[in-house]
Amino acid sequence: MSDYIENPELNEEESNNVEQTMQDVLDEALSIEVGDTVKGEVLSIQDRQAIVGIIGGGVEGVIPYNELSAKPFDEVTEILNVGDVVDLVVIKQIKDKENGSFLLSKRRVDAKIVWKDIQDKFENNEIIEAPVKDVVKGGLVVDVGVRGFVPASMVEDHFVEDFSSYKGKVMTFKIVELEPSENRLILSHKAVVETEKEANKGKLMDELVAGDIVEGTVARLTNFGAFVDLGGVDGLVHISQIAHEHVKNPGDVLAIGQAVKVKILSIDKENGRVSLSIKDTLAGPWNAIAEKAPIGAVLTGVVKRLTSFGAFVEVFPGVEGLVHISQISHQHIATPHEVLQEGQEIQVKVLDAKEDEQRLSLSIKALEEKAVNEAPAAEEKREKKEKKTEEYVADDSDGNFTLADLLGDKLSGLKDDSEA
Repeated sequence: MSDYIENPELNEEESNNVEQTMQDVLDEALSIEVGDTVKGEVLSIQDRQAIVGIIGGGVEGVIPYNELSAKPFDEVTEILNVGDVVDLVVIKQIKDKENGSFLLSKRRVDAKIVWKDIQDKFENNEIIEAPVKDVVKGGLVVDVGVRGFVPASMVEDHFVEDFSSYKGKVMTFKIVELEPSENRLILSHKAVVETEKEANKGKLMDELVAGDIVEGTVARLTNFGAFVDLGGVDGLVHISQIAHEHVKNPGDVLAIGQAVKVKILSIDKENGRVSLSIKDTLAGPWNAIAEKAPIGAVLTGVVKRLTSFGAFVEVFPGVEGLVHISQISHQHIATPHEVLQEGQEIQVKVLDAKEDEQRLSLSIKALEEKAVNEAPAAEEKREKKEKKTEEYVADDSDGNFTLADLLGDKLSGLKDDSEA
């Protein structure tokens, strides 16, 4: 006979406990719903995904590769390892799996944490820093743990034609708009720049001194001039102050982003305006004019203006010389318009150059002396007659002469005819 005595009451109680425990497990497993946040222990890593056991759920779940992290990675082990316990979001139930299984996401849990952090920063008006992930049509895509977008108009406080150089660049941003439920996050770097400039503007305005020559960067171009950034304050270079020569369009000689030297002409602290000049930092066109245009030199120029007393000819950019009407032609002319036109290219000879007075005397006639010597016979006859008259006048001892002296016997002939 066996010494073992079966205790049926004890066995029944144990059996009931086992049944109750299994039912509890099943009840807990069934209580898992899509959208719930659960804890999972990583059981294995295979085929670029992680297999986890849902703690307290009695079932397993799968975290696919694209739901592991919002940040770029190559290997799953960069994000998770066997034995890790992490928070996960239930995406959906995989019903065809034995014992049931769930599709899970770690990325979405991380995103919730990021969105909460962004919300706090937005409410506190904080500036965030993040890298530019990509350049797309209309702006920049930024990685702040979630996808952020910077419209083209909010990248800088000036126009930017090509954003390709911004990719990979770490920048500061102000949060303009966010809506986590729609994964919508709008950022602005322009707002950060404007805030910084405004903060520095007052201090910089106090440091600027009229007459100083400083360095700046061309920020904007308009049809009336160029705005130059002096490091927080924009000053205007009027189109008349860009160069010594005439400038039709500022864009012909300047480019956005170009570094330039400027002279401070005036400062209006009350209205925050600064007037600048590039022209005053450049060597004047009249500098060393006697060397560039020595007396006797033959230059090519363009007729810029015609007046009643002569023609102004530009022989160097910003340098105009005068061809007096008496130096235009050997022939008598009433006005320069008879032989010259504005915009006409001509050759001139330098008669005199005065740098201090910014005066240059030119002649067209001096280059035509040879042609005059080969004038027709009629012209030579006229010149001889004039010369003879001049010699006659020169011989008069008193320097006075009458009409009768000039006409001589011809006047006597007229008198005899009248007496007849």
